[in-house]
Amino acid sequence: MPIVANFVAFQLGWFACVLGAAHGLPWAGSTVVLAIVAWHLRRAVRPRAELVLVLIAAGIGALWDSALAALGLVQFPHGVLIEGTAPHWMVALWMVFATTLNLSLAWLKRSLALAAAFGGVGGPLAYLGGAKLGALVLVEQGPALAALALGWGVLTPLLIAVARRCDGFVRAPVLTLETTHA
Repeated sequence: MPIVANFVAFQLGWFACVLGAAHGLPWAGSTVVLAIVAWHLRRAVRPRAELVLVLIAAGIGALWDSALAALGLVQFPHGVLIEGTAPHWMVALWMVFATTLNLSLAWLKRSLALAAAFGGVGGPLAYLGGAKLGALVLVEQGPALAALALGWGVLTPLLIAVARRCDGFVRAPVLTLETTHA
């Protein structure tokens, strides 16, 4: 059940961000994502580890999407707080994506190559979906999708590697002192 709830929460966050941005209400999606992240952290066995993962993903996402905007590959009509940087709702999407890495997408931990393939296909499709719904513009679709495939093909395994170390849903091993009797 936690995996299904996590998947549903991610979808809710994604649509709230994308549709909010598409309709000129980017704060709506960011607010929904913050609520999802708070709920996610409350459910974690080790919330600090999950928070570190979410914040690392937010930083990586902010840098990546800002680079895409600076290169003129992607335009974000709403939610940009500082010109030339990623909008807050895109950073929120990275945060809600991070909540899936130790739950509904934990199966990607089996293989970084699988994570790269998943990211290389899924990342561009998510941006294309966002563009079709009006949240962002892929300036030149072919080059933008190629850059997205390459970037997400690298960033997804990187985030999976971080998730392996920052897994708030796996209990930390408990050290015990055992005495032996002769």
